[in-house]
Amino acid sequence: MTNLTLALDDALLQRAREVALRENTTVNALVREFLTHYVDARSRRLEALSRFEAVASSCHSASAEPWTRESLHGRP
Repeated sequence: MTNLTLALDDALLQRAREVALRENTTVNALVREFLTHYVDARSRRLEALSRFEAVASSCHSASAEPWTRESLHGRP
């Protein structure tokens, strides 16, 4: 495991220590858990976007005319 040095506002670090104490854990564990969730969520979003783009690029519109806001509401 690699060590990481962070620069934090004193008040933020104090609040993190209080949370860690209440949750019977460490600030290190809180940061590790946060980063794990952040990275995993970001990866899932990017994968979902990639899949969406693949589906969208494989679909072809059957409309002969370009879409307009007025045509959506049945106006000429």
